[in-house]
Amino acid sequence: MVSLSLGGLLLRFLLGGLAVVACTVVAKKLGDKAGGIFAAFPAVYLAALLTIGLDFHGGQLITHSIMLSKGAIFGMAINILVAIFAGYLLPKIGWKKGILHAMACWFTVSIIVVFITSH
Repeated sequence: MVSLSLGGLLLRFLLGGLAVVACTVVAKKLGDKAGGIFAAFPAVYLAALLTIGLDFHGGQLITHSIMLSKGAIFGMAINILVAIFAGYLLPKIGWKKGILHAMACWFTVSIIVVFITSH
C-alpha cells in the first residue's frame, strides 16, 4: 500500500472542496447547465496530479503520474455513463432515489473496471 503525506492529503481536500464551492457559485450565477459543465471539472484528478510530487520523486513520480492519468481516463468515461444514467433516472424516480441508483451504478461499474484492468 502506498503511503501519502499529510500535506498531500490536506491539499487534495482543499482543492476538491474549492472546486465544489466554485461549481455551486457558477450554478447560482449562470444557471444549472453551466454549473453542471463546471461540475465535470476533474478536481480530484488535478489535485492528485499536483500533489503527487509531494509523495514521489524521479522515476517513481513519472510512473505514478502515468498510472494516475490512465486511471483518470477510465474514471472520466465512467462519470459520463453515470451522468447519462442519472439524467434519465432523476426525472423518472425522483432525485433522492435517482442519486442513490446513480451512485450504486458508479460504484458497481468502477469496481468491475478496477477488477478487469488490474488482472
